[in-house]
Amino acid sequence: MRIRGAVLEEIGRARPYAQSRPLSISDLELDDPGPDEVLVRIEAAGICHSDLSVVDGNRVRPVPMLLGHEAAGRIVRVGSAVQEFSPGQRVVMAFLPRCGECDNCRTDGRLPCSPGSAANNAGTLFGSAMRLHRDGADIFHHLGVSGFADHAVVDRRSIVAVDDDVPPHIAAVLGCAVLTGGGAVINAGDPQEGDDIIVVGLGGVGMAALITAVSLGTGRVIGVDGVPEKLDRARELGATEVYSPAAALEAGIRAPIVIEAAGNARAFETAVKLTGVGGRTVTVGLPAPTAEATIAPLTITAEARTIVGSYLGSAVPARDIPTYAQLWREKRLPVEALISSTIRLEDINEAMDQLADGGAIRQVILFET
Repeated sequence: MRIRGAVLEEIGRARPYAQSRPLSISDLELDDPGPDEVLVRIEAAGICHSDLSVVDGNRVRPVPMLLGHEAAGRIVRVGSAVQEFSPGQRVVMAFLPRCGECDNCRTDGRLPCSPGSAANNAGTLFGSAMRLHRDGADIFHHLGVSGFADHAVVDRRSIVAVDDDVPPHIAAVLGCAVLTGGGAVINAGDPQEGDDIIVVGLGGVGMAALITAVSLGTGRVIGVDGVPEKLDRARELGATEVYSPAAALEAGIRAPIVIEAAGNARAFETAVKLTGVGGRTVTVGLPAPTAEATIAPLTITAEARTIVGSYLGSAVPARDIPTYAQLWREKRLPVEALISSTIRLEDINEAMDQLADGGAIRQVILFET
């Protein structure tokens, strides 16, 4: 079938992207779903730093690639071997498919699925399939989703069903920002009663971590970011205290759980310094591969502290997405507050500029339905 989507033509074009236009809105051919795949009509797709990281070259992927990994939509058709999903269901895309059988999948979310990661790195669907084409040439898939388009074919392991009461823009954000940020708190941080939680970096993932921490109510929730408007927003969303990175270090605040969600080395260093004795630093941000940080090893040993890496919030999407949907349903997790604006697909390059400038929490593309 013919679809329309945003294809990254070249990595590393100069900013502003509104002028260099690394993403082109293209007409593409989408194959029918294979036996283990589903065809989804995309309703909403969020724009994440992981998309920007491919555009700016911090995450090198094969191109041309149809970007987008945080999306939701309705199933149009299912493959012959798919029994757990049906046409008409609303589904959330999960950008790391899980086979459920490899050694990594047996770690209950702590490690990413091995064949799922291999497919993501290769720019294919789970099982090596490629379903996107333009003028007879293959177009690579982004993290098994390629959600910046009006339709997508995805493997059944890349979706989780949600009830119809979860609207598309909420469902989309559950699949990455909330799954990653919330999971960094709940799965990797594992806070106990009375534990304070600090979140360093208040973009989409960091703000999702913050509202998740607030929903738990274990102790104080402290937001740290260099953008004053984000600190104001964090306070509105329930943060007990907010600081710039310099002010937080000067004040000497520390907490047993510190989430680093900024994806840069300086933020990681700040998060480590803000971690209390016996505490845990959870790093969920994705800095450039060449980035390096400096920490004092003695403090890790002498203060019995732990540094934990958390990819995708150490999540099992089929288990965790329904939990976050229920927290939203109970009005304990204000996911809509993460959405700073809704845009058209045609505005994708300008949206990447907004994200790079630090002026957006979550921009969401709404597709006509």
